Amino acid sequence: MNYLIPEKMQAIQVQNPGKHSRLHWCSVAVPKPAVGQLLLKVAACGINRADLMQRQGLYPPPPGDSDILGLEAAGTVVAVGDDSLKGYLGQRCFGLVNGGGYAEYVLIPATQAMPVPVQWSMAQAAATAETFLTAYQLLFSIGQATAGQRVLIHAGASGVGTSAIQLAKAKDLQVAVTVGSADKVAACLELGADLAINYREQHFLAVLNQAWPEGINLVLDPVAGDYIAEDMQLLAQDGKIIVYAMMGGRKLPELDLAVLFRKRGQLICSTLRNRDTEYKARLTADFLRDFAMALAAAKIAPVIQQQFAAIDVEAAHTLLSTNQTIGKLVLVFSQHK
Repeated sequence: MNYLIPEKMQAIQVQNPGKHSRLHWCSVAVPKPAVGQLLLKVAACGINRADLMQRQGLYPPPPGDSDILGLEAAGTVVAVGDDSLKGYLGQRCFGLVNGGGYAEYVLIPATQAMPVPVQWSMAQAAATAETFLTAYQLLFSIGQATAGQRVLIHAGASGVGTSAIQLAKAKDLQVAVTVGSADKVAACLELGADLAINYREQHFLAVLNQAWPEGINLVLDPVAGDYIAEDMQLLAQDGKIIVYAMMGGRKLPELDLAVLFRKRGQLICSTLRNRDTEYKARLTADFLRDFAMALAAAKIAPVIQQQFAAIDVEAAHTLLSTNQTIGKLVLVFSQHK
């Protein structure tokens, strides 16, 4: 199976990274797959908060990664880097990419490629890898959560939050979330959360101290800032707090570490983007081992608020920056300049 691949492609790049950045279409060379790599003709790509940070100059790509935005994509394999991968040609795949998702073609390591479930759209596949693999890493690779334990998920209606609720409930965890609106409360409860707290109306520390006096085994926190001190107070013995973003600020208020010592608690910082290919390959394999059947049966699936034609990428970024979204936003490449 041979595909006609152009020398040039259209890609969305950042001009003037920082507060006044803008996105623009440009013509760049189509990347050529090396050994172990696949070339996807992109049908859709997921939009993530990391993309907003990168265009602001706050989250540069690791050395060697593409500087084009986009950490996940779905599409058809049109070229491979070596003969051992020929079986992938023509296959619909999705997964984490090392940058470059906002383009007509993108490279993906074969070990990070997952088959698109038969009944899924490319948009669904494009919305899955970054958030579900991040949630899986936080809950199980790092958090080592087990059935019956209690987990608190801050920003429960976000892409990672909605994915984490589904994975946690599939493994029989008890789930509480914090969110900022009534519609987000409803969405999280519908996904299976046992308790959803609107932090604009209730103090989550007080609610959880009453609801779960035994304490919380695992906290997934993308907020940081002032939240950390309250997370610490909520921990059960040997509990963990995993911080995976800093939406509430990079600086922590004064912390009383004695609280962590009394509980033998752990405060862990985690990111997925700068992990090496071997780590991402193991994470992808572990996730598929545990959840491939659930994906295929649509027992777990991404929550997609809206799809945007790729030409409307600025509107998509503007919407994501409002923090009003539930689940994921997706760019679809059926239209482009």
